This record gives sequence, C-alpha cells and structure tokens, in this order.
Amino acid sequence: MEIRRRLPPSVASASKGRKPVPEAPVQASDALPVPIRYTNLLFSALFAASLVFLMRRWREKVRISSPLHVVGLAEIVAIVGLVASLIYLLSFFGIAFVQSIVSSNDEEDDFLLTDSTEPSATSAPTPSPAPAPCSLLCSASALEKIPDLIADDEEIVSSVVAGKVPSYVLESKLGDCRRAAGIRREALRRTTGRGLEGLPLDGFDYASILGQCCELPIGYVQLPVGIAGPLLLNGRQYHVPMATTEGCLVASTNRGCKAILESGGATAIVLRDGMTRAPAVRLPLAKRAAELKAFLENPNNFEMISLVFNKYSFALSTLHLQNRDLGRLSSRFAKFQGIKCALAGRNLYMRFSCSTGDAMGMNMVSKGVQNVLDYLLTDFPDMEVIGISGNYCSDKKPAAVNWIEGRGKSVVCEAIIKEEVVKKTLKINVPALVELNVIKNLAGSAVAGSLGGFNAHASNIVSAVFIATGQDPAQNIESSHCITMMEAVNDGKDLHVSVTMPSIEVGTVGGGTQLASQAACLDLLGVKGANLDTPGANARLLATIVAGAVLAGELSLLSALAAGQLVKSHMKYNRSNKDFNKVAP
Repeated sequence: MEIRRRLPPSVASASKGRKPVPEAPVQASDALPVPIRYTNLLFSALFAASLVFLMRRWREKVRISSPLHVVGLAEIVAIVGLVASLIYLLSFFGIAFVQSIVSSNDEEDDFLLTDSTEPSATSAPTPSPAPAPCSLLCSASALEKIPDLIADDEEIVSSVVAGKVPSYVLESKLGDCRRAAGIRREALRRTTGRGLEGLPLDGFDYASILGQCCELPIGYVQLPVGIAGPLLLNGRQYHVPMATTEGCLVASTNRGCKAILESGGATAIVLRDGMTRAPAVRLPLAKRAAELKAFLENPNNFEMISLVFNKYSFALSTLHLQNRDLGRLSSRFAKFQGIKCALAGRNLYMRFSCSTGDAMGMNMVSKGVQNVLDYLLTDFPDMEVIGISGNYCSDKKPAAVNWIEGRGKSVVCEAIIKEEVVKKTLKINVPALVELNVIKNLAGSAVAGSLGGFNAHASNIVSAVFIATGQDPAQNIESSHCITMMEAVNDGKDLHVSVTMPSIEVGTVGGGTQLASQAACLDLLGVKGANLDTPGANARLLATIVAGAVLAGELSLLSALAAGQLVKSHMKYNRSNKDFNKVAP
C-alpha cells in the first residue's frame, strides 16, 4: 500500500505497545458561541414559522385579489427570517458534509499505512508503470492486449486471416492507427488475392478518423481539387475548391464565375436555416394520433416543447418563468423552431426543425427529438416510438417536403449578366439562353416528372464542393434541389439569372470538416470552424458560396448547350488517351 507520510523513528518506537489516543477533529461549528444543536433547532423553527406565515398571508391576498408585491412590516420580517434561516441551514449542512470528507482524508494521511509494523530503511516507493494507451472506441478495461507471441505484424496478419483476431479491434489493441490499417490491408490482400498497389496507405493521419469518419480503413482515395473563381458574391471574392474527376466541370464553372465577375457580381440570400428530423410514432387509434398532433401544433405548447427539446426540462418543476424568460434557457446553438405533423392512419410523423449553429446538425436535432419523445410518453403513455427517423425528414432521398418546406439552408442567388458579357465570354445571346432554359430546365424536367431537378447540372457543382470541404456526399441528393430561372431584362439586352435551392445541408464543424485537406479548403473560403461571434454564420456563408458556384455552373453549361459547344469541349477535355490495359493489375 502506498505510504503517504512516515512517522519519525523515535515517534514510531515510542508508540509501540500503546494505543494512540485520537484527537477530536476540529469542526466548523466550533466557531459558534452556543452548541450547534441549539442553533440548528432555532433556525429550523424560524424557517418553518416564516414559511407558514408567508403562505397564509399570500393565500389571503389571492383570495381578496390584493397585489402580492405589496408587503407590510410583518411580511418583510418574515421574508428576512426565511432567507436567513435558509442560508444558515444550507451553509452549515454543507459544511458538515464537506467536513466529514476532509476529516477522513486527514486521518488517512496522519497514520502510517504499511503491511509491516516498522518501515524498512532500505525500502523506497516503487514508481507506478506508465498506463497503456487507451482506445478511443473502447475502454481499456474491456480490451485485452495482443499476446507477445504474435507481437510482430506478420503473425498478427496471419491471426486476422485465420479469424483469431477480429479486424475491427486492431486500432484499439495496437494503439497505432497507421499500423492497424497496414495489417488490415495485408490481410485483405491475402484473403482476396487482389493487389492494392494503386491505393495509397502512407501520408494520411488515420488517428483523425478513428471513431468519427471511417471504420476499418485500408488506405485513402486521392481526388484532384481544382479552383473556380474568383466568384464575386455579395461584394466579396471567393476561390471555390472543387474535388471532381469530371473533365470540363471546373473549367466551365470558372467561366461562369468570370461572367459574373465582369457583370458586377452575384447576390445570395439565406431564406431559411433549420435542420429537420421526423420520428415515426404509433398510437392505438387514429383519433388518439390526431390528439397528439393537435397537442404538438398548439401554439400554447411551443415554449414547453422548446424547453424539453433543449434538455432544460428541470426548469418546468423548479422554476416559474414567464414567457419572456423562457428564451434565456435555450441552447446557444440548437434553437427549436417548430413542428409540422403528418398523419397516416394511426401513425404520426413529427417533423421537428431547429437551427444548429455551424454544424450540419443531424446529431444535434436527433438528441432534441429524443428528449421530446421521452417527455411525450408521460402524457401519452400509449404512444409507441417506431423510429427516430420516419423518412418525413427527409434525409438523403428526393422528397417533396424538402422541395416545398426546405431543409438545412434555403438559399436564392441571382445575378444580372450584361449583354456584352453574354456575347463575349459566354459566346451566346440572351434570347437563346432564355429559350433553352424554358424548354430544357422547366418544360423538359416537368415532362420527366422531376422532383427538384429544374436545372442543368446543379448536382455536379454541389458534389464537387461537398467533397472538397468535407460535407456528407450523400446529402448531395436534397442539397442539389434547384430551379434555375433566366429572363431578359433591361429592354431585352441583359440576362437575369437565378438559382433557388431550398435544402443545402452544410456545416463547418464536425464530420469530415476536421480532416486536414478538407479543413484547408474551408480555410480557403474563410469559413473554417465555428463562428464564435455569430453562431451559424460560417455555415450560412458556405451555403451561399455553394449556391453562387451553382449559378456559375448553370450559366456556363447552358451557354455551351445553346451554342452547341458541349460535345466538342467534352471530346477535347474529358477524354483520356492513356492505355489502361497497361496499368491494370
């Protein structure tokens, strides 16, 4: 056992054969002029008497409709007595509790804690061994170390191939993410008989993705990143990073940015900012589901649901706040916005919406939804939660609810392209562009039954910017919802072009945004990390940049289509002369 304090030899020998007389510990109450039991009794009686008196007086005032804030001398004395007794009781009970802990620690320090009666003169404290590295995914107590007999990589690979060591525990057991990826990669090669020579392993920080971005890594995929711009948007210039393998995409978007720059820039406005999550619940009867729907959509219940959503339900029982005070309890980042419900028989779908700061916010809103579901079970115990997501959100799927109601950031971006720029830079005329946009993007998409796809290739630009900046590529589905409008203005000379995108889902913190390459691209745009002064400002700015890049891409592609340049440019820039048979494994 560890020795905290050793007694001097003389004291130790003198203390043999007799029992030590423990001294009475010093108590905080020793400072009182009278025994503590008398003061406790006095203040307890004062507290009870003051409380009973005030309750009776205020009950009488309520009965006669007298203002509660008008108090007399007796009530003032009672209030002072109540506060004083409360302070005394809380303070001295707290001191007594702390005193007991301090006393126990002092006793442990004051006595010699050894297994032998006398300490050995040659004994010395043995330093504790350094703790083994812990996994980010599992606690150290739940893991066993890999035995020493298979400590080298070759034997570990053989154990993984044989199924003796699961591949998913390599990071936690080895404590080296790069080594774990290499062993897993070699085990995969031996199992499949396929080489992975073209997939790089070195040069990547595998620890940065552990427990966050990717499981069971064996390498990383390289994607080229191009720059389109400068994009003049809301008076500022941005160089937009685009990660893509499609030839002509960056060049075409760059031409659109040039046309916008030469015409004085574009303007983008965020119309709405709110992430959604829609759980599905089931009740015994449709009537009961309708009652829950009415409860959730009742404006009188908004503040209550908002408190529960942000996990401040303790205030409901401990605080009596007026409506103007409830907002101060809200989270700085997650702010509940509202609920929209849909009924299907006895199933109810509740679409919660909240702002999420600079995060994309799916986890944030899901936690708030779970809080509300737990709260609803107290008033609706017959409610059965089917799933935290009932597809009424709707995430990573084309859905009319996103097209109509919006999800994430709803943005509109517009520009007026001058006639000379249309002719010189885009090499087309205004009437041809307007006609093509109507026939292709509006009528053609309607004939195809498109949902949110009234554009030329918004998804191309959205995907490229998403991958470069660490967004969720799968959310490109709803984020690419876009309607492109073109009209002749200024007596038919100039072109007014706009894109309206109701559900751009982006964030500047969390997920892939923390990876080095993606963080560098965010930093290039000036939106890296969270905006501490105005939470959510960086994510909203990123959404406007995405919309501005889409505007540039739409402008350039439609011009190429109208001028008949698309096939020619793709044949020139989007074809490779490399013989892939020579490099195939």
